[in-house]
Amino acid sequence: MSELPPYDSSEQSDPGESFDEIIAAETGRDPDLAVIEAGSRTLRTQGGPPQADVPARPEDPEVDRALREVEAELATRWGETKLEPSVSRIAALMDVLGEPQRSYPSIHITGTNGKTSTARMIEALLGAFELRTGRYTSPHVQSITERISLDGAAISAERFIETYRDIKPYVEMVDAQQEYRLSFFEVLTGMAYAAFADAPVDVAVVEVGMGGSWDATNVIDGDVAVVTPIALDHTDRLGGTPGEIAGEKAGIVKQDATVILAQQPVDAAQVLLKKAVDVNATVAREGLEFGVVARQVAVGGQLVTLRGLGGEYTEVYLPLHGAHQAHNAAVALAAVEAFFGVGAQRAEPLDADTVRKAFASVASPGRLEVVRRSPTVVLDAAHNPAGAQVTAEAVGEAFQFSRLIGVVGASADKNVRGLLEAFEPVFAEVVVTQNSSHRAMDADELAAIAVEVFGEDRVQVEPRLPDALEAAITLAEEEGEFAGGGVLVTGSVITVGEARLLLGKG
Repeated sequence: MSELPPYDSSEQSDPGESFDEIIAAETGRDPDLAVIEAGSRTLRTQGGPPQADVPARPEDPEVDRALREVEAELATRWGETKLEPSVSRIAALMDVLGEPQRSYPSIHITGTNGKTSTARMIEALLGAFELRTGRYTSPHVQSITERISLDGAAISAERFIETYRDIKPYVEMVDAQQEYRLSFFEVLTGMAYAAFADAPVDVAVVEVGMGGSWDATNVIDGDVAVVTPIALDHTDRLGGTPGEIAGEKAGIVKQDATVILAQQPVDAAQVLLKKAVDVNATVAREGLEFGVVARQVAVGGQLVTLRGLGGEYTEVYLPLHGAHQAHNAAVALAAVEAFFGVGAQRAEPLDADTVRKAFASVASPGRLEVVRRSPTVVLDAAHNPAGAQVTAEAVGEAFQFSRLIGVVGASADKNVRGLLEAFEPVFAEVVVTQNSSHRAMDADELAAIAVEVFGEDRVQVEPRLPDALEAAITLAEEEGEFAGGGVLVTGSVITVGEARLLLGKG
C-alpha cells in the first residue's frame, strides 16, 4: 500500500466496542448484510488540499484556440454513450505508452451514484496526508480539463493540450491496428494515466466511466476498490437488476485487493461479496465495519461522526448537504484507511485533526451547490431516480424552502419519468427545458411526461435554458422577498454545467 501517515492514539476506539449504534443509525438503508457474508474476509479492527473550483476557459486566446482544437479532435471520436465492450484498445494504448498506469498505486471507484463526490473526498484525504494525487472523474460540469486533476486542482489547459499532443502519435498508431478507433473516453483515460505518470503522482483516484469489467479505466489494478451505492441506470448496457449491474461493476475488484462497499441492495451485495471471495479480496462494509454514527445539519453543510476501520472520528465538518454525502464521506474515509493499511497492518486510526481538515476542504461542484441568493438557486446533477430521491430528501433537510421551483433538463436515454416522480413531492412547479447536448430530451416531449406526473397547472415549458432559469426565478419570487422560495436546477450534468455558466460561475 503506502507509507503509514501519522495517527492519533488518543482517539483509538475500544477494540471490543459494540458497533450497534452504527447499524441503528443506518435508517432507511438496509443495514444487515451479515446474511450474505459468503465466506468473505472482512476488516473489523480492534483506525487535503482545498479543492479547486470548476475551471473557466483559458484567458490566453492562443491557449483557448489550442484547447478548442483538441476538443474538436476528440469530438470526432465515439462519444461516451457509444460503446464496444472491450478493453483491448485501451490496453493496446497502454502497451505502446509503456504501461504508465502501473507506475503508481490506485484507488478505483465504481457504483451508480456518488462516485465523483466520493473521489473528491478521497483525493482531499490523501492530499491532507501529504501524498501527491491524481484524480480522474467524469463527466465534466463545465470544462473538459476538470476530468484530470493533479494535487486537488484541475489540470491546466496548457498541460491538457501538451498531454494530448504527447500521446496523439501513439493513439493514431493504435487506431490503425484496431477494428474501431479509440473512443473519446478511451483517449481521455490514456491522457489521465500518462499525466499521472509524468507528474508523477503518489496515488491515482480513478472513477469508472460506466460499469467496470470492460470500462476503459479497468486497465489498472486498484489496491483499493470502492463500490458506491448501486441502482438502476444504463440498464440497456449493464443489466436490469442491481445484481446484474453489480456483476459488471465487480470487474474492478482485483486479486488480493481491499473492497470498500457502500450500503447495497441485497442482490448486488451478494454478487460483490462472491467476487471478493473468488479473488481473495478483503471486504469492509458500510453499516458493519464502518459507517455514519451521527450527523446533524450545520451552516453550509453538516457535522458528522464517522466510524472508520480504526476507530471513531468525531466532530467532522463536511461542507456538503444531504445524508448521502455523509455516507459518501464514510466510504471515502474507509477507502483511505484501507489504502494506508488501517485494519490490516495496523489498528490505529488516522490522525483525527488531519481527517477533519481534509473533509472541511471538500467541494463538489454541481452537487447541491448554491450559486445564487434571493432567491436561492441550487444546482444538482441528479439524473436517475435514485439520485433524484436522495437530492429531494437533502433539499428538504438543508434548505427548508417554503416553495421550491424545479428546472429540469434531462437526457433522452434516462428514466425521466422516475426522475420526475422522485421530485414531484418537493416541487411546487416545474419548468422543463433542454440543454445543448444532442442527447437532450426534447422539451415538449419532457413536458408531456411532466404533465402526467405533476398535472398541467404545475408545468411550464421553456425550451431555452436561459428562459427556463428566468421563468423559475420569477416563480420563486412571487411569494415576496422574504418568503423563502427557491429554485433547483437538475436532471443532467450538462444542464447543471450550462446553468452554472449562465449564472456566472466559472
